[in-house]
Amino acid sequence: MSALGSALADYLALRRALGYKLEEAARVLPRFVAHLDAAGTETVTIADALAWAGLVSTAGVGRRLQAVRCFARYLQALDPAHEVPPPGLVPIAKHRAVPHLYSAADVASLMAAARALTPPVRALTTEAVVGLLAVTGMRIGEALALDEADVDWATGVITVGASKLSRGRHVPVAPSTLVALEDYRHARPRPVLGAPLFVHTRGGRLGYSSFALAFAGVLDSCALASGPSRPRVHDLRHSFAVATVLGWYRAGADVHALLPRLSAYLGHTGPASTYWYLSAAPELMAIVAERLEPTNGGGR
Repeated sequence: MSALGSALADYLALRRALGYKLEEAARVLPRFVAHLDAAGTETVTIADALAWAGLVSTAGVGRRLQAVRCFARYLQALDPAHEVPPPGLVPIAKHRAVPHLYSAADVASLMAAARALTPPVRALTTEAVVGLLAVTGMRIGEALALDEADVDWATGVITVGASKLSRGRHVPVAPSTLVALEDYRHARPRPVLGAPLFVHTRGGRLGYSSFALAFAGVLDSCALASGPSRPRVHDLRHSFAVATVLGWYRAGADVHALLPRLSAYLGHTGPASTYWYLSAAPELMAIVAERLEPTNGGGR
């Protein structure tokens, strides 16, 4: 591991010990460090940071630069030779992508398309991951990080996000989901290293890039790939949240009282993040408006 790589590991461990989740930083910064290592650069400069942030993609440059800036501040405290990109160098876009809300039929189409992938291991794993995301609303990174030991095969409870610094959260799943995971575990190749739940074609832990490539192929084979915006794997999380709340409304449940439970299940820090997931669902907004109409109409 390079000196920058070692410093990054220390930085992430320190920030997480202080209570920060650093999910985006943990995705972004290893790529930045790998870029500097490949160039033989041991010191962060503003020019290198800006060039790299724009090299990855034209979208999200400001967010990537923000992650680099926080890391660079840490490095500069250890060695003043490191440069810290100034705030506002590239504005951070405030808008969020409008999610595609997958229906139950959409999810069935995705899983059917996954079964047609080759080789068979890719088909098995992609279908299993898509199915788990659809019925739990997990983040893709959380699902791919699961080990066999994270699944309590007797009770049907999955421990998500467990690490040395966090006990993670507990996600109960339906018996049918547990059966599907057991079927997958028995059908897939035995892991070559450790005990990851989801494996790639060579038996190692499935990585995000491999899954993203397979998922893109699944989308391309479905009609879902067409439309004003391309559906994303993260939209399965949005869809789960919306479907859950829709079910509560239709059952006449006290949604306001139940929403904190959904936030905890999804791993949100509070209901505010969950509310945004729900705001993009026209059907849900229509039900809410219908519920409010008798109250509002009384004053007319």
